[in-house]
Amino acid sequence: MTTTGGTVRLTRYARGGGCACKIPPGELEDVVAGLAATPAASSTAAGAQVLIGLETGDDAAVVRVADDGPAVVATADFFTPVVDDPYDWGRIAAANALSDVYAVGGRPLVAVNLLAWPRDVLSFDLAREVLRGGLDVAAEAGCHVGGGHSVDDAEPKYGMAVTGVADPGRLLRNDRGRAGLPLSLTKPLGIGVLNNRHKATGEVFPQAVQAMVALNREAAEAALRAGVECATDVTGFGLLGHLYKLARASGVTAVVDASAVPCLDGARRAVRDGFVSGGTRRNLAWVAPHTDFGGADEETRLLLADAQTSGGLLVAGEIPGAPVIGELVPRREHVLVVR
Repeated sequence: MTTTGGTVRLTRYARGGGCACKIPPGELEDVVAGLAATPAASSTAAGAQVLIGLETGDDAAVVRVADDGPAVVATADFFTPVVDDPYDWGRIAAANALSDVYAVGGRPLVAVNLLAWPRDVLSFDLAREVLRGGLDVAAEAGCHVGGGHSVDDAEPKYGMAVTGVADPGRLLRNDRGRAGLPLSLTKPLGIGVLNNRHKATGEVFPQAVQAMVALNREAAEAALRAGVECATDVTGFGLLGHLYKLARASGVTAVVDASAVPCLDGARRAVRDGFVSGGTRRNLAWVAPHTDFGGADEETRLLLADAQTSGGLLVAGEIPGAPVIGELVPRREHVLVVR
């Protein structure tokens, strides 16, 4: 039976939700180990120079195609429904895909849709709303949408493959952190646990939707103006997971002031009430051997590892409007320290 709009709980058609349905970071690293066929900063047969590749698990691929021109940025991101409203899901998925371009200091130019749809179960009217949401956010970003690809699938999924440009001399990378730099975070945590509560109960959290649909464009532009060289975005691996990758790639230790990390209203209550995804627990298990948690309680640890969808930028530097949540220091026994 085909369902139509209005009261459809899209999240009921997905095992996971949003970026929480990513393959766990440790498992993913095992899968891609040894697959970096084109080393960063090397040239391909066609003469294109890879500036950012697979080596450090950065947010997007960046390739210089001409000595005197911009670099090309390429990325793709898609996921299962994170909210029940199809239009909002489309907006969130598009903002999340575009974020990878912003996270390396780029500007998105063109995107193509990636859509998987259970055509015998869910109405194409809902799919149209998803695509409309993606189109509207892409338009806000000044990014063209040129078609895409669709498949008939048992589980609905949506996202975008995005191509952009960047100044090859002013990239944001996750391996350029230096001891002495502050750490700033541009969106609050808690998106994951609120989305998980939404999936379980149907309760809507406008503060979470507002955070997820917000573009990271202004944050990236502010980081570039401030001369920042090191950044990443915070998505499915949580703040601690992405910070671990950044600190590991940069050869430093990251110290997090847990009391300075902003969280969405209702996030701590959602953790206390048990709305914690399996993805968040896997994130915490992955970073735990490399982290000195000090006196941080379980609630704080779970929030710091909360699997975000379309989260903010994590910047090694100070930018206007973003709270400073810690600092980078010379490498210690642990890669991460929570105080």
